[in-house]
Amino acid sequence: MNTSISELDKIDTKIIHILQQNARISIAELSEKVGLSATPVKERMKRLQESGVITGFHAKINPHLIGQGLLVFVEIKLKDKSATLFAEFKRDVLRTPQIMECHLVSGEYDYLIKVRMTDIAAYRQMLGDILLQLPAILESRSYIVMEEVKETHLLPML
Repeated sequence: MNTSISELDKIDTKIIHILQQNARISIAELSEKVGLSATPVKERMKRLQESGVITGFHAKINPHLIGQGLLVFVEIKLKDKSATLFAEFKRDVLRTPQIMECHLVSGEYDYLIKVRMTDIAAYRQMLGDILLQLPAILESRSYIVMEEVKETHLLPML
């Protein structure tokens, strides 16, 4: 069951906003910030998780400090627009751990993917040995990120 934004009240929205900024906040502190006792806050969090609004709690890692400082976006054009080829590409992407994100997009290219690598040599190897070996791909265009101006996982809560 999915919950829409119209089904969230102001307290739900505030809980989501606070958890996006700090998922490690204690229930006591969260309760204080939203003006409810701990039990209703726990119930709301459970409902938000069960409904799929909250999909998990994750640590945000600095990729530069773990040797994954190269960020590359890649546009992918498939050989044709058949459902079979799209399904095949999706299956292959899901099996490729270097691909962090993959989005079906409109425009000249079919997909936009995001990869993080140690350096340009590792990216070149991944591109040649893995990505361009996928049978569905006709061509690709790579964008090496020179500076990361803004990256956030926070969704605006209106």
